[in-house]
Amino acid sequence: MRRVARAAALVAAFAAVVAASPATALDVNRADVKAFIDEVCARDHFKRAWVTKILRAAELRPPVVEAMNKPAERVRAWYEYRAIFVTDKRIRDGREFVSAHRAELDAAAGKSGVPAEMIAAILGVETSYGRIIGSYRVLDSLSTLAFEYPARAPLFRSELEQFLLLAREKKLDPLTVQGSYGGAMGAPQFMPSNYRTIAVDGDGDGRIDLWTSWPDIFASVAHYFVVHGWHPGEPVIAPAELWYPGVMGLPAGRLELNETVGSLHAKGVLFVTSLPAQAPAVFLALREPDGPGYRVGFHNFSVITRYNRSNLYALAVVELAAALAAPAEAAATAPGPAP
Repeated sequence: MRRVARAAALVAAFAAVVAASPATALDVNRADVKAFIDEVCARDHFKRAWVTKILRAAELRPPVVEAMNKPAERVRAWYEYRAIFVTDKRIRDGREFVSAHRAELDAAAGKSGVPAEMIAAILGVETSYGRIIGSYRVLDSLSTLAFEYPARAPLFRSELEQFLLLAREKKLDPLTVQGSYGGAMGAPQFMPSNYRTIAVDGDGDGRIDLWTSWPDIFASVAHYFVVHGWHPGEPVIAPAELWYPGVMGLPAGRLELNETVGSLHAKGVLFVTSLPAQAPAVFLALREPDGPGYRVGFHNFSVITRYNRSNLYALAVVELAAALAAPAEAAATAPGPAP
């Protein structure tokens, strides 16, 4: 088992920023917090004193809410977003990473049907191949979002409950586990519910470790794709053009597959694919530096968006995966979408 490398300087700098932000202790006597404690103790048979002790140690962190309100997926154009995640350095690092873990990646790919480079690209976009896994306490992130972020409070209260269950099941210390501002953990950035239900034991040692076991990490990312319906061997995306500019009445950028290959062809979208006319598809119109650009995503593209509900995220993963799979001399200079 290899240890996940860490960028200590970056983590330390980020931790200093987090530490400098104002934080207040979670008030366990708040009505909503008390109701949460009642519910999880009744449902999950926790000892009330244990849950109360853990939540009393939680700190509410305003930067968590600020980050949730302005993710890069919502505030950046595609060409700006791509410049963050599909860089020459990330491609070089990714090729070295794939080479170092080729046997383990191929094992996960062979079992799941998810290409090795696609698994690696998820890790590249999420955590720079395990180097930057977040320096917020997961307890703080989830508590803040559960009780200070009304827009999605039910979701994060559920994830906070899942985190407490995970800590009990995996014998994790809930006061020390670190992750992202959204509560995601480990090299693949799994939320607690996904850790409990989708993560798998890739190295056969009887435990699931998404921080230091690369076989577990690779197998879990691949299994996430399988659970959400990955079709081995099918194309993910195709570059597209329009018969004429400004096609009217064609929604772009939906997350759902609201078109088919045939319907898009009929509406004037030019692209090449081996998929049949009835195959589901989605039309994407993107902001490029020199004007609009177009893509058509297929079923497997939609599967990638289940990892992060953003078309820009899925595009970055697809392009990084294509670069990692390309010959070394072409990887850093071929910016186009993967077929």
